[in-house]
Amino acid sequence: MTKITYVDVQGTARTVEASDGSTVMENAVKNGIPGIEAECGGACACATCHVYVDEAWKDKVGEPASMEEDMLDFAFDVRPTSRLSCQIKVKPELDGLVVHTPAKQA
Repeated sequence: MTKITYVDVQGTARTVEASDGSTVMENAVKNGIPGIEAECGGACACATCHVYVDEAWKDKVGEPASMEEDMLDFAFDVRPTSRLSCQIKVKPELDGLVVHTPAKQA
């Protein structure tokens, strides 16, 4: 299992164990992580699972694909480390991943 830590705007960190092959969004929803709404269910058709990848993890997570970049246009307070958590696949190399939730979702 791969551990992912979600940090909310108040600084509260919640760490969950995630199955490889799932997404960061799926694990947030499954574990009731506040700040991840995931209205489209992971179809990359909204921006309600927007997260900021911790700077230390940016290179390991990689850059968004063009479809994800288009959807990020609808996200609140987009930053250089913004990603849609539905598009980040959990894999062993991401063990310890830290993502931050924005103050609100689009």
